[in-house]
Amino acid sequence: MPVRYATPDPKSLLPVPGVTLGIAEAHIKKPGRADMLVMAFEAGTKVTGVFTQNRYCAAPVTVCRSYLDYTRDVRALVVNTGCANAGTGERGVGDARATTQAVSAALGCKVQQVLPFSTGVIMEHLPMDRILAGIPACVANLAADRWFDAARAIMTTDTVPKAASRQIEIYGKRVTITGICKGAGMIQPNMATMLGFIATDAVVAQDVLDDMVREAAMLSFNAITVDGDTSTNDSFVLAATGKAGHPKIVGEGTQEYGALQLAINEVAIELAQAIVRDGEGATKFITIKIDQGKSRDECLKVAKAIAHSPLVKTAFFASDPNLGRILAAVGNAGIADLDPARIYLRLGDVLVAEHGGRAASYREEDGQRIMKDEEILVHVCLDRGVESATVWTCDLSYDYVKINADYRS
Repeated sequence: MPVRYATPDPKSLLPVPGVTLGIAEAHIKKPGRADMLVMAFEAGTKVTGVFTQNRYCAAPVTVCRSYLDYTRDVRALVVNTGCANAGTGERGVGDARATTQAVSAALGCKVQQVLPFSTGVIMEHLPMDRILAGIPACVANLAADRWFDAARAIMTTDTVPKAASRQIEIYGKRVTITGICKGAGMIQPNMATMLGFIATDAVVAQDVLDDMVREAAMLSFNAITVDGDTSTNDSFVLAATGKAGHPKIVGEGTQEYGALQLAINEVAIELAQAIVRDGEGATKFITIKIDQGKSRDECLKVAKAIAHSPLVKTAFFASDPNLGRILAAVGNAGIADLDPARIYLRLGDVLVAEHGGRAASYREEDGQRIMKDEEILVHVCLDRGVESATVWTCDLSYDYVKINADYRS
């Protein structure tokens, strides 16, 4: 079960004017579950996205990038689970394009106005007969209030659907932001999450939307890790339908820009944290905060060195305060001029290390008390600057091994 994350109430997921969603049981991998999604946008919607930096990127990522280079006037997304369509060569690219052709024919738009996304097993080809048969069913049940169904349809090893909504006011108009994502394993995104989609009815310029998706990804999906592996299919898409009817947001520095960016960030962070809380086999949700660094990148290096360490993660699983492992990870982060004598390490409210060694006030029973909790804060002060970064991760349990050993069964 996820660490302190409840399945969202479908009624809490607010429809976004200009967006409809349809699902289907295409039997791609397993019978009896929805495994395809079409998300349709009304004309005039602006779309942007960021994608995996894994050089072995999946065919749908290749197609998405080429289509977005051609047009940002996107009318639909099509998503399948059960097969990643990665490591599939030219045939995989052809299958992704064939999928978009079928959706474009069903919706009456151009092929390049449909973006494809896949998730599942790598090095297997899409079952195109099932994919093509599932598309008409998705289109037939398009509706504005199917965000929960959509979140459930894109799950793989996820144990719960992941979704979030916010509403704010801009220029006196109500603006809605709703998003879904999926992910539980192969999570150490180098741009975004496994799959994440956020839509709003705000009216924004295209360059503003491009800036907003990058900031949201940096603060959310790029700040999580489950196992240190970057997926071939990572994709994060932000869409703005413009249906709210307020004056267009055209640049940074305004109150309206800040309010919309904050709300998008909040939705993205909630979704990203849900991935970690639902990490494969996770029993602990761990926040790693690094501050007083020379740069944010430096702080991220230290945070991820801790978060990626199997020794640290297994210690958290066992509630074993073997906290020298954290210091070792900090020292192994690749910062050549880091001074251990200036570093402070706290676990929750407990000072663990200072002046290059164990804090005089530290008692092992205090560390063990903190580590038994389901939510744990690791706070490292580098004492060499003013920058900071926060990363969220989970522990590494027996069940993580079991889940991934049986993933294709």
